[in-house]
Amino acid sequence: MDDTYQNYINRVAQTTLLPSYKSQLEYIQQSPKFKMGADGQVEPAEFPGYSVITPPCEEDSQNHNFYEHLKKCQQQLTELLGNNLMIPVSGSSLHLTLADLIWQSAFLDAIQNPKFEEKLHSCISESFQEYEPQRKDGHKVRWQVLGVIVMTRAIGVSLVPKDESSYEQVLQLRRSIYQNSNLMALGIDQQYHFTAHITLGYFGEIPADLDVPKLGDDISELNHQWLETNQEILVERGELRKFDDMMRYYRQSDWPTVDL
Repeated sequence: MDDTYQNYINRVAQTTLLPSYKSQLEYIQQSPKFKMGADGQVEPAEFPGYSVITPPCEEDSQNHNFYEHLKKCQQQLTELLGNNLMIPVSGSSLHLTLADLIWQSAFLDAIQNPKFEEKLHSCISESFQEYEPQRKDGHKVRWQVLGVIVMTRAIGVSLVPKDESSYEQVLQLRRSIYQNSNLMALGIDQQYHFTAHITLGYFGEIPADLDVPKLGDDISELNHQWLETNQEILVERGELRKFDDMMRYYRQSDWPTVDL
């Protein structure tokens, strides 16, 4: 289901062009992952589930400079869009999702089986063990920021691999997960093409008079700053993480991990 290396590069490159911004901004929607609290402040809505991700920013000392740069971009985007339109995620939780697993209603249905989470952990452990022999020891998996990406309910930065091997190693990990028959028996399968990105914020209230052409131009201008820098993330580790909402991703010390 995932693209070949060259097709991935070609597809993602299109998402950081001005016509794409203006097209996407026409169709953005308010994210259901946040809600208005009783005190009138926006707060994260319940959105539980599991993913395989890189260690969140606060636990990833290898990529400290990378995430500091991303936080500056996040601040610029928040100022550009305004606090009502863009709800920034916690800087400490920034991460790259390697494989979406299960979330929201599907997860709430699944945990009616009290053994579901135990089985999920076991399946992911199996997948990680299957991936290990396919690692290319000595090769560092590096991805770099291509630019800002506008999605239907969120905004962030898209990533492209530094080389074909970095792409293939992530794809091999995803295959070991999504082609695990025991995991599929739990009702978990691949639902999206892989588009490596780091979400910086979700869309809040969409103003009726949103100036799409101007906003597209402004995002495009901000995007050029990324073209002048070479921001790389070293993808060393994948971890099974649980979340209750979009602000925190956590794990226990004995949960499955894998080195890339």
